[in-house]
Amino acid sequence: MANQLHVELVAVEEKVWSGEAEMVVARTTEGELGVLPGHAPLLGQLAEPGQVRIKLAGGEQIAFEVAGGFLSVTGSGVTVLAESATAVTAAATR
Repeated sequence: MANQLHVELVAVEEKVWSGEAEMVVARTTEGELGVLPGHAPLLGQLAEPGQVRIKLAGGEQIAFEVAGGFLSVTGSGVTVLAESATAVTAAATR
């Protein structure tokens, strides 16, 4: 099995999504950022409006529109802490 990231997407009032992924892509105030397993630790501020895309094994992708918050990458995975997060329909994702 290929390396995976443990991803947690959390909004103010609830855990929105949690699981294993091959890659996470998010737009930060510094630009779009792609995170793969083994990425260096970092903390980034999410751009507004923003989108977080989670690429799962097998090529499936899920996306969330996010408002405010941060992206944290550590040795144990990726955590997205957003003020709000709303799932984007599959037809709207790229």
